Amino acid sequence: MKKFNFELEKILEYRDFEKKEAEGQLAKALAVESEIQNKLKQIAMQFAALDKYISGSRDFDDIVSMSRNKNLLNYQKEELLKELSQAKIVSEEKRKILAECMKKTSALEKMKEIQLAQYKEEVKKAENK
Repeated sequence: MKKFNFELEKILEYRDFEKKEAEGQLAKALAVESEIQNKLKQIAMQFAALDKYISGSRDFDDIVSMSRNKNLLNYQKEELLKELSQAKIVSEEKRKILAECMKKTSALEKMKEIQLAQYKEEVKKAENK
């Protein structure tokens, strides 16, 4: 009997390729999110250090300088939060794309499994004759 041939094998391979690409894109988007969150943590640590420094200082110029630094950190934090919200939107879009790719791939894989089971059944019947 002839060898099992899944007629949609090339399409399945292409869907697998698409799925791997989507996984890579999602990983990149999540890495961007993580990088932004790390920057936000650094800013929070800088805030804490400034607060500690200001509370121990009695020099007016130091206090004014630190206040300006806090304003700059606030601005940077706000910008990073905007970037983070955009990054989360991108990540969510990438998740949806990945989910769709996985759905398409799994449908073809199930079809292949069914056809393979039918093929094996036919082979058994042919051998039993």
